[in-house]
Amino acid sequence: MFAKAYSIAADYTFPVLGSFRYFDGTIESGLGSFVIINNEGWIITAAHILDPTLLHQKQSVEIQKYNQEKALIENNQALAEKEKQRRFKKMHPNQKWISNYSMWWGADHHFVKSFFILKENDFAIGKIENYNPAFAKQYPVFKDPATLLHGTSLCKLGFPFYDVKPTFDEKLNRFAFDPSIFPIPRFPIEGIFTRNIAMGKSADGKYDIRFIETSSPGLRGHSGGPTFDRDGKIWAIQSQTRHFPLGFSPKIKIQNKEVQENQFLNVGWGAHVGTILKFLDAHEIKYQTG
Repeated sequence: MFAKAYSIAADYTFPVLGSFRYFDGTIESGLGSFVIINNEGWIITAAHILDPTLLHQKQSVEIQKYNQEKALIENNQALAEKEKQRRFKKMHPNQKWISNYSMWWGADHHFVKSFFILKENDFAIGKIENYNPAFAKQYPVFKDPATLLHGTSLCKLGFPFYDVKPTFDEKLNRFAFDPSIFPIPRFPIEGIFTRNIAMGKSADGKYDIRFIETSSPGLRGHSGGPTFDRDGKIWAIQSQTRHFPLGFSPKIKIQNKEVQENQFLNVGWGAHVGTILKFLDAHEIKYQTG
């Protein structure tokens, strides 16, 4: 059903890799998705994918303050070495401060300087600097918000079920990836349009906060990717998965012990195309609709 639409969406959907090196030296990564909107290099993704960026900016100030305090002690000629060590022990840096952070937007040469964020609706738009329009084979068409029909079959696309482990080069002060991890495979999952979820107005009163709900969950790695129909037209940008209790809890045995197993329906919520298009209009970003 979605073979043709998949080939369309694959041309405008790309992976975003977040790499984190903590103060204690441990390294982690996260994988999400983004859509390139037009040939100028404007992109859209889930706002929560940018949370580590904002946290890193905040923690960089805290790390700088810690390093300054440590340097004052080290350079204080009036202190004996034993006293310096005593004062160092009284300092308690957060071992999970993000000391190094990188976002990889589908290619080594892609860099996004800043974003416009609608946090309440969990999406963000930014522009790839010096973008080459030939990078994407085609660009998306957004579904006309006035033509959304409940029960329509939809598909989500992104990059779940894939483990990416970066390393950190101390000399070059940057992250590196094993080339064998590329290309990162896409993973589609289908469902139907079940409901519109309305959650009031944005804090500034300009936007209706809305989500498209589908009968299938969004998986880790789908965040920021498109929810599209059989024509490859975008209805939503995947945001989150919600878990609804079904109201019954059968008993099962685990290691010979009887336990109650709660049952849930997992549904996907994606930022509504109507709100997305109004946000794009407000920032004078061109797009295709149909």
